Amino acid sequence: MDANRYTAAAQFRAELRRFLRRSEDCARGLGITPRQHLLLLQIGGAPGGTTTVSDLVRTLALTQSAVTELVQRAEAAGLVERAQSPRDGRVVDLTLTKLGEEKLAAVYEALGPERVQLRGVIDALDGAD
Repeated sequence: MDANRYTAAAQFRAELRRFLRRSEDCARGLGITPRQHLLLLQIGGAPGGTTTVSDLVRTLALTQSAVTELVQRAEAAGLVERAQSPRDGRVVDLTLTKLGEEKLAAVYEALGPERVQLRGVIDALDGAD
Protein backbone atom coordinates (compact mmCIF):
# COMPACT_ATOMS: atom_id res chain seq x y z
CA MET A 1 0.00 0.00 0.00
CA ASP A 2 1.36 3.41 -1.00
CA ALA A 3 0.36 5.63 1.94
CA ASN A 4 1.89 8.72 0.29
CA ARG A 5 -0.43 8.36 -2.71
CA TYR A 6 -3.47 7.96 -0.47
CA THR A 7 -2.41 10.88 1.71
CA ALA A 8 -2.17 13.13 -1.34
CA ALA A 9 -5.52 11.84 -2.61
CA ALA A 10 -7.15 12.46 0.76
CA GLN A 11 -5.74 16.00 0.89
CA PHE A 12 -6.97 16.64 -2.63
CA ARG A 13 -10.47 15.40 -1.78
CA ALA A 14 -10.63 17.53 1.36
CA GLU A 15 -9.35 20.62 -0.47
CA LEU A 16 -11.77 20.08 -3.34
CA ARG A 17 -14.69 19.90 -0.91
CA ARG A 18 -13.49 23.08 0.81
CA PHE A 19 -13.28 24.78 -2.58
CA LEU A 20 -16.79 23.68 -3.52
CA ARG A 21 -18.15 24.78 -0.14
CA ARG A 22 -16.46 28.18 -0.45
CA SER A 23 -17.89 28.53 -3.98
CA GLU A 24 -21.36 27.83 -2.63
CA ASP A 25 -20.90 30.31 0.22
CA CYS A 26 -19.59 33.01 -2.14
CA ALA A 27 -22.55 32.54 -4.46
CA ARG A 28 -25.04 32.79 -1.60
CA GLY A 29 -23.25 35.86 -0.27
CA LEU A 30 -23.81 37.54 -3.62
CA GLY A 31 -27.49 36.68 -3.69
CA ILE A 32 -27.39 33.77 -6.12
CA THR A 33 -27.80 30.07 -5.50
CA PRO A 34 -24.92 27.62 -5.96
CA ARG A 35 -26.72 26.15 -8.98
CA GLN A 36 -27.14 29.61 -10.47
CA HIS A 37 -23.41 30.12 -10.03
CA LEU A 38 -22.73 26.86 -11.90
CA LEU A 39 -25.15 27.94 -14.62
CA LEU A 40 -23.43 31.32 -14.99
CA LEU A 41 -20.03 29.64 -15.05
CA GLN A 42 -21.05 27.22 -17.81
CA ILE A 43 -22.62 29.98 -19.91
CA GLY A 44 -19.78 32.44 -19.32
CA GLY A 45 -17.19 29.74 -20.00
CA ALA A 46 -18.83 28.48 -23.18
CA PRO A 47 -17.23 29.35 -26.53
CA GLY A 48 -18.37 32.86 -27.36
CA GLY A 49 -20.20 33.12 -24.03
CA THR A 50 -23.24 31.45 -25.56
CA THR A 51 -24.69 28.01 -24.97
CA THR A 52 -27.94 26.09 -25.17
CA VAL A 53 -30.10 24.17 -22.73
CA SER A 54 -29.00 20.92 -24.39
CA ASP A 55 -25.34 21.80 -23.82
CA LEU A 56 -26.10 22.69 -20.20
CA VAL A 57 -27.81 19.35 -19.65
CA ARG A 58 -24.49 17.70 -20.54
CA THR A 59 -22.14 20.06 -18.73
CA LEU A 60 -24.21 20.37 -15.55
CA ALA A 61 -25.21 16.68 -15.56
CA LEU A 62 -28.83 17.59 -14.80
CA THR A 63 -32.09 16.62 -16.44
CA GLN A 64 -33.61 18.70 -19.21
CA SER A 65 -36.45 19.79 -16.92
CA ALA A 66 -34.06 20.78 -14.10
CA VAL A 67 -31.94 22.88 -16.48
CA THR A 68 -35.02 24.48 -18.02
CA GLU A 69 -36.30 25.46 -14.58
CA LEU A 70 -32.86 26.75 -13.56
CA VAL A 71 -32.65 28.86 -16.71
CA GLN A 72 -36.17 30.22 -16.18
CA ARG A 73 -35.36 31.28 -12.63
CA ALA A 74 -32.05 32.82 -13.68
CA GLU A 75 -33.79 34.69 -16.47
CA ALA A 76 -36.44 35.97 -14.03
CA ALA A 77 -33.61 37.14 -11.74
CA GLY A 78 -32.04 39.07 -14.63
CA LEU A 79 -28.93 36.87 -14.80
CA VAL A 80 -29.34 35.30 -18.25
CA GLU A 81 -31.17 36.06 -21.44
CA ARG A 82 -32.45 33.93 -24.26
CA ALA A 83 -32.34 34.65 -27.98
CA GLN A 84 -33.19 32.61 -31.03
CA SER A 85 -30.05 31.13 -32.51
CA PRO A 86 -28.96 32.73 -35.79
CA ARG A 87 -27.60 29.30 -36.80
CA ASP A 88 -30.79 27.31 -36.20
CA GLY A 89 -34.21 28.84 -35.62
CA ARG A 90 -35.27 25.86 -33.50
CA VAL A 91 -32.52 26.52 -30.94
CA VAL A 92 -32.43 29.12 -28.19
CA ASP A 93 -29.05 30.57 -27.25
CA LEU A 94 -28.36 31.59 -23.66
CA THR A 95 -26.02 34.41 -22.69
CA LEU A 96 -25.25 36.27 -19.50
CA THR A 97 -26.74 39.66 -18.81
CA LYS A 98 -24.59 42.43 -17.39
CA LEU A 99 -25.81 41.47 -13.91
CA GLY A 100 -25.00 37.79 -14.58
CA GLU A 101 -21.50 38.74 -15.72
CA GLU A 102 -21.00 40.86 -12.60
CA LYS A 103 -22.11 38.06 -10.27
CA LEU A 104 -19.91 35.51 -12.04
CA ALA A 105 -16.90 37.84 -11.95
CA ALA A 106 -17.41 38.56 -8.25
CA VAL A 107 -17.48 34.85 -7.33
CA TYR A 108 -14.49 34.15 -9.56
CA GLU A 109 -12.44 36.94 -7.96
CA ALA A 110 -13.43 35.88 -4.44
CA LEU A 111 -12.21 32.34 -5.12
CA GLY A 112 -8.73 33.36 -6.29
CA PRO A 113 -6.90 32.21 -3.15
CA GLU A 114 -8.82 28.94 -3.11
CA ARG A 115 -7.87 28.23 -6.75
CA VAL A 116 -4.21 28.76 -5.88
CA GLN A 117 -4.51 26.44 -2.88
CA LEU A 118 -6.31 23.78 -4.91
CA ARG A 119 -3.71 24.01 -7.68
CA GLY A 120 -0.97 23.28 -5.14
CA VAL A 121 -2.82 20.25 -3.84
CA ILE A 122 -3.33 18.99 -7.41
CA ASP A 123 0.38 19.40 -8.10
CA ALA A 124 1.16 17.37 -4.95
CA LEU A 125 -1.29 14.70 -6.06
CA ASP A 126 0.40 14.45 -9.46
CA GLY A 127 3.79 14.13 -7.79
CA ALA A 128 2.59 11.29 -5.54
CA ASP A 129 1.95 8.92 -8.46
